[in-house]
Amino acid sequence: MSLRLELRGITKQYPGVRANDGVSLKVQPGEIHAVLGENGAGKSTLMKIIFGSVKPDAGEVFFNGQPVHVKSPQEARALGISMVFQHFSLFDTLTAAENVWLGLDKSLSLAEVTQRIRQVSGEYGLEVDPDRHVHSLTVGERQRIEIVRALMTNPQLLILDEPTSVLIPQAVEKLFATLRQLADRGCAILYISHKLDEIRALCHHCTVMRGGKVTGEVDPRQESNASLSRLMIGAEPVELNRQAPVLGEVALAIKGLSVASDDPFGVSLQDVNFALCAGEILGIAGVSGNGQQALMAVLSGEDPRGAPGSVTLFGHDISRASPMKRRHLGLNSVPEERLGRGAVPTMSLAQNTLLTRMDAIGPGGWLRMAGVWDMTSELIERFKVRAAGPQAMARSLSGGNLQKFIMGREIDAEPRVLLVSQPTWGVDVGAAAQIRGELIKLRDAGCAILVVSEELDELFEVCDRLMVMAQGRLSPSLATADATVEQLGVWMSGLWGHHEGHQAATGQEGGHVQA
Repeated sequence: MSLRLELRGITKQYPGVRANDGVSLKVQPGEIHAVLGENGAGKSTLMKIIFGSVKPDAGEVFFNGQPVHVKSPQEARALGISMVFQHFSLFDTLTAAENVWLGLDKSLSLAEVTQRIRQVSGEYGLEVDPDRHVHSLTVGERQRIEIVRALMTNPQLLILDEPTSVLIPQAVEKLFATLRQLADRGCAILYISHKLDEIRALCHHCTVMRGGKVTGEVDPRQESNASLSRLMIGAEPVELNRQAPVLGEVALAIKGLSVASDDPFGVSLQDVNFALCAGEILGIAGVSGNGQQALMAVLSGEDPRGAPGSVTLFGHDISRASPMKRRHLGLNSVPEERLGRGAVPTMSLAQNTLLTRMDAIGPGGWLRMAGVWDMTSELIERFKVRAAGPQAMARSLSGGNLQKFIMGREIDAEPRVLLVSQPTWGVDVGAAAQIRGELIKLRDAGCAILVVSEELDELFEVCDRLMVMAQGRLSPSLATADATVEQLGVWMSGLWGHHEGHQAATGQEGGHVQA
């Protein structure tokens, strides 16, 4: 039987960095093959070469035993290659169905594509509303569209770049069942993930990359998380040292917050109540698209429609305050959408530093560019961001490196309150451990931190208390030590009692409510 895919000596050079350096790879039909490496190792570039969206400088690609020169994603799909990107390739102004239709041949009408989306999404447990416009969707919902679009083409080779980064555990299990079904039918799967447990549970083979080169091949089922981590980053991640929190004053208080969605498909916030103290990390879990994005927009000032008195920061009513006013009072935020909201793709890292950091602005608003440059260089070094330097464009960074830069920019500002959505989405185990460690250090210095994440492992690791958001409502809070994955899973369906919900609204001032 011929190989489904073979790469020989693939090389790709960008200004200042060799993304791929003589990479060779073999994938059998029906094989789930992991590609593992730290941020900037060259994994995503390699996948884009296979999919025809990046042209290699050297090397050969063979598909089903035949040499191929894939010049575009359209050609790749015609061959039977589909890909789910880490950065989604969707048009915001179109509906989910229209986006999927664009990527298919025109033998089907839009109505037929819409019906097929409902069929495929139902079959694989990936909830997608084909009639919703993409701009109204959360990151998790957009990812589901990408996965459904890829599955609709019945691919012979499916490439998945961080596919589970915003899926809850039950959804991950459904996706794995789907991938195993596809593999059983002969579909080869290339699987990029930083989640070592997933790779060990799902994949038959693993190619490890570091610095653009292949550094090893293993059977992940025979490896431990520690051994895979050593192969990937040359060391095991640092153990987090999380002590009991020392609580200070109430930093952020939310009382009776209800905000109607300004999008017909959005989720309205309904009577949200909680208090966040200095010196603690409060985590909000939940399935993507249940109002987390709307809540963070209201808290950060992007959506200043909270009723007067519903959002207070150290006793100041900030319900209608601008993001800049909130930053002046000590509140910084990291949005879930990195490119576009967290950073401007066409601006340099130095320019992006200035988006939220006023340190380098002198009297009269004059920029001290040497100060901006130095600050950006320090962020790049401290958070181990792989970039050509402060002059590098934000869009030139891998997803994980951009995440490290944005998180670093806000952590380094030493805010009094920090709001974070998906803090380690798409970063490797070493970087994830570093970011979580930095959050805990910030907490220990007295910062109040609110973390919204769909990764329960992450929430259990860094948070002192946990809540769940479902259908625009917020559950009671639980001490992390008292919470279980099963209980949070039930709460994600909105199933917490009336009595508990009342407690959440009327609990003690620090928000430490017993569920």
